[in-house]
Amino acid sequence: AVVSTQSTGPYENSTFWDMVESVNFPGATALDLAIDHATSGYYCGYKSHSGCQAANTVSASTKEDFNQQLNNAPASFFGHVLRFKKSGTCVYMCSRNNNFTNRSQKGVLWVKPAGSQA
Repeated sequence: AVVSTQSTGPYENSTFWDMVESVNFPGATALDLAIDHATSGYYCGYKSHSGCQAANTVSASTKEDFNQQLNNAPASFFGHVLRFKKSGTCVYMCSRNNNFTNRSQKGVLWVKPAGSQA
């Protein structure tokens, strides 16, 4: 599989995945969620969990390698219902269809504890 857990990249530099959990698949780890989203569901995680059979994981898949341009990604993606499990700041951006001018897709999420003032 092309997805590597050994290199430093967006996943390793992100705090987002450690701040969320999957509501519909609670057995999914932060790495599973990141892989599932980064590959649009082509791989459902690094290892199997309640919503992910081993044949669709990075560690055990016999599928052809994932195409970096998403050419072999599914046309639709079921995804996860995510819940923040701790407060913090998340900066995000989407590099798909982004020419850094009029189609910029980026933002900041400030997650505060329940009941706190905004």
